[in-house]
Amino acid sequence: MTGRLSLLLTVLLVACALSVVNAQYKARSLFIELERAQTAARQLDIDWAQLQLDQSTLGKNSRIEALARRDLNMEALTAARTQYLNVGVK
Repeated sequence: MTGRLSLLLTVLLVACALSVVNAQYKARSLFIELERAQTAARQLDIDWAQLQLDQSTLGKNSRIEALARRDLNMEALTAARTQYLNVGVK
């Protein structure tokens, strides 16, 4: 009887040990996945901040005016170049 009990306890001990090893492996895998997700989240936060900065820079009036002058050859409106139309005046 003690031989069978010893064998049963040994099998149970090995099963428990394998269960612990499997649980540790899963925990490490999940931890690595969590670290990767957190790293990706940090990178996305950095990218978002950079995009917001770019958007604020690209939308500034001075930049738009400079692009209009350079690319479209536009000039600021002056009083000398303004034409007024008077409706109904003879």
